[in-house]
Amino acid sequence: MARYKVVDTNPQFLSVDLARQLLPGTFEHALNHLLDHEVDLTHFDARFKNDATGAPAYPPAMLLKVVLFAYSQGIVRSRAIERVCPRARDVHGVVWHNRAAFHADRPLRELAARRHRAAVRGGAGGVRRPRPDRARDVRDRWRQAAQQCVEASERHRETDALDNEPDIAAKTTARIARLTKDARQLREWLATHPTDRHGPTGGVRKSNRTDNESAKMATDKGVIQGYTGVAAVDAKHQIIVDAQAHGTGSEQELLLPVVEALATLRTSATVLTADAGYHSEANLAALAALEVPALIADPDMRKRDERFADRDHHTSAPDPLHDKSGAAKKALPLFTPSDF
Repeated sequence: MARYKVVDTNPQFLSVDLARQLLPGTFEHALNHLLDHEVDLTHFDARFKNDATGAPAYPPAMLLKVVLFAYSQGIVRSRAIERVCPRARDVHGVVWHNRAAFHADRPLRELAARRHRAAVRGGAGGVRRPRPDRARDVRDRWRQAAQQCVEASERHRETDALDNEPDIAAKTTARIARLTKDARQLREWLATHPTDRHGPTGGVRKSNRTDNESAKMATDKGVIQGYTGVAAVDAKHQIIVDAQAHGTGSEQELLLPVVEALATLRTSATVLTADAGYHSEANLAALAALEVPALIADPDMRKRDERFADRDHHTSAPDPLHDKSGAAKKALPLFTPSDF
């Protein structure tokens, strides 16, 4: 019988080095360093008139750390932020055992406003003066970031104004239920789709839980999840006699399904024609076995036919989305024995 070490989960008194709770490389570590060493917050000092009288105030840097870290965790309610402060280890590291008060978003709003004004004046470009077009890009990014901070702060205040206080335990239960549902649906999908989808060359295609018959398609609007449509046309009467949609971006896979669909429409005088996208050795062999007359252009046909000698004149600039040729390789110099 297997024996395991006892894991003691009883409460213990442990000494904690709060500064070492912020691990390098994490968001909270970067946030703590930037607000302590890189961001000037001295303008907040003028707001306080408690030099001789009044209670000490929480440092603005600490409040900003709390709010920004809470926002990064999806917490945008003052009471929820206050409850997190005494418990979360990472928050301990940024607040140093202080408990943040309500409305800690005020320094954030003022800082965002100052950054926005600096960006509008063009002062967001750094020490080295950039090109005007790049400076405008930096300014626009600062404006957008500042606006996002202000909008987050507005949502913070709106949620604080609500009478109904969200139940943290209920939110946790709802999240667990949602994750459990997703895991169950994934297991059910895997049970009904036990095998992988394979392409014409045997490679595994990515599955899609919403529509597993679809596939990723490269279009002029980017890569989308969809289908490729293919139609067969009666050249004499100029009508569409068959139309299909397939979850593949390879035209070579679409020829034989169309040929099979046209079996009852073909006559002894019927000749199928298709462009070079449908050309492959496998397709030619299948057509020969079915004894179906067909004319399918091969990829090099235009290079051999003198009628297409001026084809380059009509060629548009290569589309980077569909151009798979890559950059042309430079010819390496050839050496002879006399060169040595």
